[in-house]
Amino acid sequence: MSEKNEIIARRLRQFDALTDKDIAESQPFWKPRTIRKGDFFNMQSMVCNDLGLVVKGIFRIYYRDPQTDRDKNLFFFSENQFVVSFRSFISRNPCWYFIEAMEDSEIVFISYKDLNGLYETNPNWGKFGRLLAELFFSYAQTRAEEFMFFSHEERYLRLLEEHPNIVERIPAYHISSYLGITNPSLSRIRKRVKK
Repeated sequence: MSEKNEIIARRLRQFDALTDKDIAESQPFWKPRTIRKGDFFNMQSMVCNDLGLVVKGIFRIYYRDPQTDRDKNLFFFSENQFVVSFRSFISRNPCWYFIEAMEDSEIVFISYKDLNGLYETNPNWGKFGRLLAELFFSYAQTRAEEFMFFSHEERYLRLLEEHPNIVERIPAYHISSYLGITNPSLSRIRKRVKK
């Protein structure tokens, strides 16, 4: 089995719905792609046509405010996570966000058309689609709840839990934007957390 196939199989096995036979059936549809630092998996105002699985690298999903021309980071996705603008992917409407590689990255991806073909021909893949939707709903709800219920420091610690080495991998101002705080506030939090 090729390295690409093994990476896909390992991640897909985490979804109880899929058997080894189901996973093998999907392998021809997954394609590798290299995305250079600063290049995009998907652009704002374009329909997101692919579901990606991050093999290596880190991506940010962000919105560029047309009034201020400032970026607002919403999510980070790193190794072994799916990367997609899920609302755009399932609704076939243009994406409201950019999805940018923060470092040279490698993904494997499946197109909307091919994934839906699997949904229609195999009930286990249909269940995978539901579980994937639940996963992305959970991401979105967790993100909203973090802003309501957690302090800046707690949000920072939760980010480190999900992406343990993110601080070494991307500039601090991207983390500040994600947390909704200033760079000096982030510096104070990092000093407190190190103690």
